[in-house]
Amino acid sequence: MPHEPEPAPDRRNRLLDIVIRQRQRIFELESRVSGSRLVDLAIGVLMERLDVSPTDAADQLRLLAHSAGTDEVEFAAEVLGESRPPISAAVDAPTGRRLWRAAAAVRHAADGDAVAEAVAREGLAAHGACAVALWTLEPDGALTLVGQHGLTALDASRWRRIPPQLDCAATRAITLGRPVWWPAGTPARDADAGPRPPARLGAWTGARAALPLLASGTLVGAVEICWARPMDTDDARDTPLLWELVALADVCQRALRRRGDEDAPAGAADGGERARDAWLPALLDGLAGSVLLAAAVRDADGEIADFQITHVNRDFVDPAGLSADEVRGARLLDIYPLMGADDGLFGRAVDVARTGVPYAADRTALLCLVGDVVVSREMDIRVTRHADGVAISWRFTDEADSPASLDTHVQRLGGFGGWQEDVGSGAIRWMDNTYGLFRLPRSAPPIPLEDLHQWVLAEDRDALDHVREALLRLGRAATTSFRILLPDGELRHWRMFAEPVIDTSGTLAGIRGVYQDLTDQYRTELVLHAARSQLADSEARADSQHRLALALQKAILPDTPPPLSASGLAAAARYRPAEQESLVGGDWYDAVALPDGQILLAVGDVAGHSIRSVSAMTALRNSLRGLAVTGAGPGRLLEWLNNVACHLTDEITATVVCGLYRPGDRVLRWARAGHLPPVLIRAGRAEALTTSEGLLLGVVPDVSYEETVTQLSAGDALLLYTDGLVERRRAGLDESLRDLLRLAAEPQPDAARRADFLLAQCTPDTDDDTCLVIIELQA
Repeated sequence: MPHEPEPAPDRRNRLLDIVIRQRQRIFELESRVSGSRLVDLAIGVLMERLDVSPTDAADQLRLLAHSAGTDEVEFAAEVLGESRPPISAAVDAPTGRRLWRAAAAVRHAADGDAVAEAVAREGLAAHGACAVALWTLEPDGALTLVGQHGLTALDASRWRRIPPQLDCAATRAITLGRPVWWPAGTPARDADAGPRPPARLGAWTGARAALPLLASGTLVGAVEICWARPMDTDDARDTPLLWELVALADVCQRALRRRGDEDAPAGAADGGERARDAWLPALLDGLAGSVLLAAAVRDADGEIADFQITHVNRDFVDPAGLSADEVRGARLLDIYPLMGADDGLFGRAVDVARTGVPYAADRTALLCLVGDVVVSREMDIRVTRHADGVAISWRFTDEADSPASLDTHVQRLGGFGGWQEDVGSGAIRWMDNTYGLFRLPRSAPPIPLEDLHQWVLAEDRDALDHVREALLRLGRAATTSFRILLPDGELRHWRMFAEPVIDTSGTLAGIRGVYQDLTDQYRTELVLHAARSQLADSEARADSQHRLALALQKAILPDTPPPLSASGLAAAARYRPAEQESLVGGDWYDAVALPDGQILLAVGDVAGHSIRSVSAMTALRNSLRGLAVTGAGPGRLLEWLNNVACHLTDEITATVVCGLYRPGDRVLRWARAGHLPPVLIRAGRAEALTTSEGLLLGVVPDVSYEETVTQLSAGDALLLYTDGLVERRRAGLDESLRDLLRLAAEPQPDAARRADFLLAQCTPDTDDDTCLVIIELQA
């Protein structure tokens, strides 16, 4: 008989590793039971010698064993003098006293700063350390400063929160899960540093160490210790000092956790650390699907060896059939050993815990061991990091999303109802959604095709007869649309697709098809048709108004200003419409000789882009011309023009700059109403003329406007313009005006070429018109 194919070597080795790891755990449990008697006896000895409580004696035993580089059973045997393997690095008396004093001092610490101060004073002062900082690990991977000693207030503020992406000693200790020890000081570059050296806590350049804070193998924070000077040592990984620092880090972790327990509310099962994250299990319990939280379990090298499941949500369904109580508290690879095979889910979870990058896989097969049988379940899986662990969620897709269930959803969403009719027996089968289309209960008999015409409007029955003839007599597929009157009196628009069913002998055995309700589509098409007609009508009216506005604008704004050479002036005017052809604005200019010999110069801008804006511009321009013949000054003209805007127009606002130039003495009198100031070009320099701005036209009536007198000279040039020449979306008005002054100062042969140059260089990025008038005084 054929053999079963052997598993691939890498898969076989991965499974073998899991089996070996589980057997090692069994041996560890047996050894732990056999050594518990020695540990209990050693705790009793330490209670008598140190005069401390059983809990403190157990803490001291663990600290001393950890700093000696051995386990608690071996150290207990050493304390009792029993025959056990020798301790690799026995703790000397001074080290032990420092650890005891530090542990005793932190028991009375009021907060994290006091814990850091106690450890620095009792444990680190003998080694010359100058600063110590304590952080706790947050769910998002960031570190929050909870205690420090020796830092300046500024450094404490800067390092209050360390984001997970910042490269520094503390984040490296968290990422690696083991101490980071730099006896010679922070490295400029090393194998792990990347393109830049790591960030340095404080201004010290000496040695520094960062150690992870571990609680039952789970990362809960980090501690960093700084020295002012480097240390002389050949081995940066296995010095007695480093082992003592590891023990002191454990003292800090226990002290912080004890403070959390004291601050936790009554009834908090696991103290402040769990109380802080109590919201997450509550949130997960409200989510659909299966979710579990698992904390990382690390080996002596800081590598993740497994995950311990700390919480499962209310809707949790185990793929192997285990109960929530059996899963909660267990290790991931113990209950799901096949997750560690190949690049299984365990490897993905390790990558997520290490990098923080979430993992997602849809419709993937997960192998589960149910008894002695390997079962494959198809599911959608998500893995995200949470503190020093992961949240794993899954949703089964091999049941709820089966093809039959999917077909039902498709029929419901598309308004379909399937049916099949046997020609010989007359038996009819309807899909569930077909009953819904007909508004009939499931107990009602299906309606045969030949009786359907009774439901169809008389005008559409001929089309239904043609379909029946094509199916039954010609034996070919057919489709038609008709209106059907349902039992509740509602009229619906349906479409039917049908085809004949031919048996192996070529005989018609039945017909099958699909009804589709298109009522909503028909109604949408009617609404869309009406909207299109309305839109076309609106577009026609808008186009007509646009053409009228353009014609009016061109009639009012000629391409060139009237000749002013008799007054000793050369003039150039330019008008640039908005970039969008649909926008017709209210920018305007005027340069005209008055009966008394003065020259009226004006540029204005009416708010908005429409035929209303063009009409308002026409009213203001013509009004100003008529008012100017009275001989009044620019300030008085703007007072009158403001009253025109307030009383004789349809609620418009506008800006205007108005000037009167006397050719005899070359004096310019001018005023402005909310408009940009004129620019004077003289002897190769350009400057903006200054005066009070004045209120916009059309806001309130009876407003006074200040009048300014400017003496001009031969060769001077004057620029009047609207804001379309200078406004930019990403630049302030002051910056844009400086650019205009710089460009205006460049020498040009005459007024026309100066106007063309400025219009070409000042390219707009707003949908606004531009008016530009340049007056040059001839010699």
